[in-house]
Amino acid sequence: MYKSTKPDLAEIAQANRRSRITLADGATVPRIGQGTWFMGDSTSDREGEIAALRLGVELGMNLIDTAEMYGDGKSELLVGEAIKGIREDVFLVSKVYPHNAGQEKIVTSCEESLKRLGTDYLDLYLLHWRGDIPLEETVEGMEHLVTKGKIARWGVSNLDTEDMKELTRIAGGTHCVTNQVLYHLGSRGIEYDLLPWQRSRKMPIMAYSPLAQAGSLRKGLVENEIVQEIAKKHNASPLQILLAWTTREGDVMAIPKASSCEHVIENASAGLLQLTAEEHWRLDDAFQMPSWKVPLDMI
Repeated sequence: MYKSTKPDLAEIAQANRRSRITLADGATVPRIGQGTWFMGDSTSDREGEIAALRLGVELGMNLIDTAEMYGDGKSELLVGEAIKGIREDVFLVSKVYPHNAGQEKIVTSCEESLKRLGTDYLDLYLLHWRGDIPLEETVEGMEHLVTKGKIARWGVSNLDTEDMKELTRIAGGTHCVTNQVLYHLGSRGIEYDLLPWQRSRKMPIMAYSPLAQAGSLRKGLVENEIVQEIAKKHNASPLQILLAWTTREGDVMAIPKASSCEHVIENASAGLLQLTAEEHWRLDDAFQMPSWKVPLDMI
């Protein structure tokens, strides 16, 4: 981080608790939450990862996203340990494999996730991506889980515009509260049609990998001259600028992963940043959205 002074954790927490996104049913979630992909895989990192998740909740990032796929349940087990004693403070999200999203399996998958998480309900349950099981069957399964009190609400992940249109034509399909997709400054394809379509229906986007995956793409974003200049102006890190950009509107929530308390504080501190109109223009010019339809990015 570029910050030269010790961050005011109370100020950071207050900012993140104020900056909330409202779902269709009135529930609110933070603009910046916490992802857990690859967390729980290493026993040597376990205590640090648990501490990081708990600190994130304290700093107002109380949405924690996981999935039955992550580490074949290891991530859910880690999250379950992290939220012991603070479950009611957490907006808990998990995802079901496409092949488990049918009427016969979705209840079993959900119950197994709940057992690993040590809770009796999920705040949000997502279809991880579209598979061979008809959406109608998945919607029926999700609605059944809501009726049984196993989940409070449901959504989807990695569905493109035509998939979302099909979903909302299904009976009960309009109960979908969010679509979790890849979105960051270097991946702006959803801005062409998916994001406007969801905005017209007041359905927020949940952005996964909002800082891009580690590698050449993230390196290109972080080392970009304009990103660097804006970061220095705000006494922030380039990653904080990327996160502030992703969450710049009131209908996009981001779920960056942080395995250490230091990185949690860095992510949470992005909630204090307010980019200027000129800075947005410069970033838009450097990383332009496509002017035509492109396939949905997925990782």
